[in-house]
Amino acid sequence: MAAVLANISNIVIPVLIFVIVAQGITKKVAVYEEFVTGAKEGLQTVVQILPTLVGLMVGVGVLRASGFMAFLGGLIGGFTEKIGIPSDIVPLFLVKMFSSSAATGLVLDIFKTHGTDSYIGLLTSILMSCTETIFYTMSVYFLAAKVTKTKYTLAGALFTSFVGLLLSVYLAGTY
Repeated sequence: MAAVLANISNIVIPVLIFVIVAQGITKKVAVYEEFVTGAKEGLQTVVQILPTLVGLMVGVGVLRASGFMAFLGGLIGGFTEKIGIPSDIVPLFLVKMFSSSAATGLVLDIFKTHGTDSYIGLLTSILMSCTETIFYTMSVYFLAAKVTKTKYTLAGALFTSFVGLLLSVYLAGTY
């Protein structure tokens, strides 16, 4: 069964591309020209959001390299330990809100220190799947889509991330 699914996944993308091109041809659309136009717009979007990306990456890098995240984890860790959240998880949770790639670096550090099969390793894995890069997503995608009405977005995203954190603690504890 797994081999069948692996083979299906190998042909889905080419079939999808073929269907899109075939539909474009049947509707008399200049498929290649539309593709090139879309690619140009995509590059323009990349140029527009690049300063935001660089700012986020530099900010997270500075906080991590300065030791502030470890300090914050130790500071808040006394409280979070009581509810099942190890102090090593606090910096990961905070960094994940800004950058998934920076959070991956912290994940590797946690795995190296505690192992992947430990409670903290399991919690880390689940947490990375249950939370989102809130500020990255809001700044990059909202900027690209020119979304200006974000009244409840941040509050909702922070709430769901905290729920994801609590569910991660619950799921890791029941394993």
